[in-house]
Parts: sequence; structure tokens; C-alpha cells
Amino acid sequence: MSMRKAYSESLTGYLFLTPLLLIIVVFSLYPVVYSLFLSLHRIILSLPSLGETFVGIDNFVAFFTDPVGRNSLMVTLVFVGVSTALEICLGIMIALIIHESFRCRSVVRAAILVPWAIPTVIASQMWRFAFNDQYGIANYLVYGTNVAHYDAWLASPVSALAVIILADVWKTSSFAALIILAGLQTIPDELYEASKIDGAGAFQRFFKITLPLLKPAILVALLFRTMDAFRVFDLVFVMTQGGPGDATNVLQFYGYRKLFAEGMVGYGSAVSIVVFLLVFSVSIIYLKFIGTGILEKKEARA
Repeated sequence: MSMRKAYSESLTGYLFLTPLLLIIVVFSLYPVVYSLFLSLHRIILSLPSLGETFVGIDNFVAFFTDPVGRNSLMVTLVFVGVSTALEICLGIMIALIIHESFRCRSVVRAAILVPWAIPTVIASQMWRFAFNDQYGIANYLVYGTNVAHYDAWLASPVSALAVIILADVWKTSSFAALIILAGLQTIPDELYEASKIDGAGAFQRFFKITLPLLKPAILVALLFRTMDAFRVFDLVFVMTQGGPGDATNVLQFYGYRKLFAEGMVGYGSAVSIVVFLLVFSVSIIYLKFIGTGILEKKEARA
């Protein structure tokens, strides 16, 4: 009877999970598999007579041999590396501040989340206006009313990418802070009290207690922000359209142009698969090297 009961409970559990599994298959697994299928074919919307010719990895070879494709990959890696590092560092700082007890703390916490709550398209328009070369507030803050010296921030390759990174950091640092704050609230106050009795200073408490115990929360924030950074599209589409030249032509926007503007479905799908593989690889690296270290420390304490 016990075996039958266990089998019945397992079957009931699988039945409850079935709707969720179907949603995952339909909305996550199927698009990836179908994109992989498209990436192995030459499909050009403007030339339907060519059909769907199987070309194997030719689209991927074309991407890595195309200077524009390689440049978009490098731009994406720079964007992901710089923006993610800044967001995690600022997220830790913000979380430490709003974790302390002070008057109107709830109001400050709500205000910090406002940038993250603003839709990305609206935030992108705000930053585009702020760095406009004629009436943007950025030029006014730097040069005042000396209009002759106003810079075209979004027309310079270096400053355009820097502005997009700044906009992304402004918008999503609060999201990283929210995740890290949740980790801070799980650290027992007794550890800090004991360290104070032992004479540990603020920096010692941070590096010996706070930072090690925050690693799980930092890992989660790092995973989410890295995945989102690789998929950046809205900021580039609204602010620069990949320009000037190809200075801000990230992979997602490059794939969009190839697929929708030029009608190269196979090539555009190959770019999407490259993004997927990058995100998957980075996630595995995070879990392997950072997650393993966390587990080892927990086992050592146990």
C-alpha cells in the first residue's frame, strides 16, 4: 500500500507540474530549437524563390568572418562587462545604505526603485534628450550657456557607448540593490555584535562578514544582470540605432537589423543563437566557479 501511495503522490505531483512544463516548452524551449533550425538554413525574405536551403554552419561562419559581426560581438562584451560590474558595485553600495535604520527609510527605498520601474523606452528617450547636442542638460551642466562648446555626445563612438552604459547602470542598479538587500537581511546581527566586541572595524566587518555571506545574493544579481545585458536592445534602438557607425551596434540590434531590415532570417537567427550560447556559457561559469565556492564554504562551516 505504501508503494502505491508513493506512486500516486508522484503521479499527482507530475500532473500539477504538467501545465508549467508545457508553458516552458512552448515559450522557451520551442523558440530556441526553432531558431537553431532557422540558423542552419539560408532564408531570405526578399528572395522567396530560394526556399529554405540547408547550409549547416555557414551562417555562423559568415558571422564570425564579418567585420561588422565581430565588432558587434566586441561592443556587446564591453557593454556587458562594464555595465554589469558597475551595477553590482553600485547595487552593493545602495543596499548597504538602505539597509541601515534612518528616518524615511521606506521613502528612500521606494525612490531608489523608481528608475527600474520606468519602462526602458521612456528611460531611453529621457537620456537621449539629456545628451542632445543642442538642448541637452548634459551640455548645460558641463559648459553652461557657452553653446559653441556643446558636444554631440551620441555622435562620438566612445561617448555614445559610454552614455548607453550610463543609462543602463542608472536604470538597473536599483534592481541589483534589491536582490542584494534581501541577502543582507538574512545576515544575523549577532555576528556584527560579536565582531565589534572583538574590536573589528567597519572595513573588517564588511570584508570578513558581509561580503562572504552576500555571495549567494551577489551571484543571483550577477546572473540576472548579465543575462539582461547580453539582451540589451531598447536603449540602442531608441538612443543611437547602433551608431555612430557601428560603435553601439550590440548583438541583439545587429541580429534585428539582419532579420527584419535585410530579411536574412537564417543569418539573424544565427546571431540569436550566438547570444543564447554566450548567456548559457557565462551562466555555467558563474555557477561553476562562484557557486562551487559558496557550497564549499557552507560545507566547511557545517
